[in-house]
Amino acid sequence: MDMSIELFTSADLRAAREALKNSTGQGVRIAILDSGVNTEHPALSGLQLSDDVMFAPDGPFLKTLPGQGDAIGHGTAIAWIIHHIAPAAELGSFRVLDGGLRSRSTVVWEAARLAIRRGYHILNCSFGCPGEARLVMPFKEWTDEAYLAHVHVVAACNNDDANFREWPGWFPTVITVNLASMTDDAWLHRPTGMVEFAAHGHDVELPWLEGWKRVTGSSFAAPRVTAALAKLLSLRPKMSVEEAKELLRRLAAEPGT
Repeated sequence: MDMSIELFTSADLRAAREALKNSTGQGVRIAILDSGVNTEHPALSGLQLSDDVMFAPDGPFLKTLPGQGDAIGHGTAIAWIIHHIAPAAELGSFRVLDGGLRSRSTVVWEAARLAIRRGYHILNCSFGCPGEARLVMPFKEWTDEAYLAHVHVVAACNNDDANFREWPGWFPTVITVNLASMTDDAWLHRPTGMVEFAAHGHDVELPWLEGWKRVTGSSFAAPRVTAALAKLLSLRPKMSVEEAKELLRRLAAEPGT
């Protein structure tokens, strides 16, 4: 006997598809854990960040400082993708990456926990830390905290090999996204492996510091799923992590889109 429970009815799916077409992400707060955001870029004209912070050593601890723009341009590109797709979503910048797109697990941990405490609904993490065993707990602690708070974590995966273990993307509570060449407003479901989704991230032109840059990477696929999720959360604000993943699976495009 089939004992499975259908999480979403046909009416639910119709409403969700309508939200993807028409929602602006109103009421949803997205924390961008990245290299900072340059709100002076013409492509982001009018964007007001709800938070703009960075972190610095303070003895054995970290202290929170006002943000200083974008260290390289990566975070500006991420912010533009999200803002372009879900323009009414509220964005906050938590600078965790330096000009070489490097970070430390303690900085990511501090930024993620701060974003969770400040009431963000989605954490966009367009990066991956090599999956060494010693780093499991520093990443698992805050991804578990996010899961229990119904905060959704969207992460990018390794650009060269989606089967290469990375944190936070390889935790099952995280929505992890690989790159594909497809339409801007769709995503694919990958039914096997820890990296379960893919979205457009191939040869895209994006704002980068003061100009524009043509780039390829899963970093630029993840925020497309983040923005789509924001539209869905506008419709169903109390959606759990499990429900969000299942809805993204059900709404994924057919291969070849």
